[in-house]
Amino acid sequence: MSDAPVIVKCLVWDLDNTLWNGTLLEDGQVLLDDGIRAVVTELDSRGILQSVCSRNDHDQAWARLEQLGIAEYFVLPEIGWGPKSKAVERIAQRLNFAHRTIAFIDDQPAERAEVTYHLPDVRCYPADAARTLPGLAEFSPAVSTVDSRRRRAMYQAAARRDAERDAFEGPDEDFLRSLELVMGIGRATLEDLTRVEELTLRTSQMNATGVHYSHDTLRALMADPAHEVLVTTLTDRFGPHGAVGVILLEKHPDLWHLKLLATSCRVVSFGAGSVILNWLVDRASAAGAHVVADFRRTDRNRMMEVAYRFAGFEESPCSCVEALDGAGPDVERLHLVADPRPAPTTMRLETSGV
Repeated sequence: MSDAPVIVKCLVWDLDNTLWNGTLLEDGQVLLDDGIRAVVTELDSRGILQSVCSRNDHDQAWARLEQLGIAEYFVLPEIGWGPKSKAVERIAQRLNFAHRTIAFIDDQPAERAEVTYHLPDVRCYPADAARTLPGLAEFSPAVSTVDSRRRRAMYQAAARRDAERDAFEGPDEDFLRSLELVMGIGRATLEDLTRVEELTLRTSQMNATGVHYSHDTLRALMADPAHEVLVTTLTDRFGPHGAVGVILLEKHPDLWHLKLLATSCRVVSFGAGSVILNWLVDRASAAGAHVVADFRRTDRNRMMEVAYRFAGFEESPCSCVEALDGAGPDVERLHLVADPRPAPTTMRLETSGV
């Protein structure tokens, strides 16, 4: 078991006497220290999302953030008068993040205590620790990629996408088609490796085994002719979603062993996992191969199990399963006799070199 701390995916800032100096309703023109501005921009560059949870008038507080030139750095702001624990919980739910990946910073001990009481997995920090956050391990992701550096922009595009979904009248499938989704599947390159490693690190709900593959391990597998390391990307008319999936496949003559499938939580609502699985099964069918997928239950990946079951994987006896090396601790081997699958109806597939 690794002793490395769980990386923070989103830091939620209080405003008064935390993000800025002073109390907005009393001082009017509160000020932002250059040191705090540097923290905000540094965490953003590392792919850590940031939000706001503040007891203030929303319009006045947001206008001040815009005047200070930092409003763009904050997603899903919660500015109002309710309990802060409820606000932080709403942010986590809308981001689809586990509470243990959320952090909260506030100058008031009572506010931190209220959040800790109701959300014990959320990590809380006093305001005077703000400048030290970039130096903490939990705010220092192991890898930095193009996707991580533009993560905020992708979540802001997602907010616009969600708003359009809420206003859309008609079946969900029609809305997905209106997005003009394009999924790309191709072999990972050396430039992709940090993106792939990041997916195995950050993804928990849609990770079939919960296993983290290091950069060196992935590089060795890429060089092994028996293995394929594939990267899945997604774009739509709102912009790129970036790398959203990784597939680790070992090929035997009549058997394809799916050692890992992990997809970003951001694309669950688009059915990305099912599209990837159906594409893979169809490809295996053309090769006359069975498919065996490794699955290890965690406290977060129930949705991935549903995707496997819906695609037809099950615990069924087959000599091909018995021919594989022993599975790791708690790993189930799900089997499927591959059959032809239709192309997806809600997105276009583009494959490269696979």
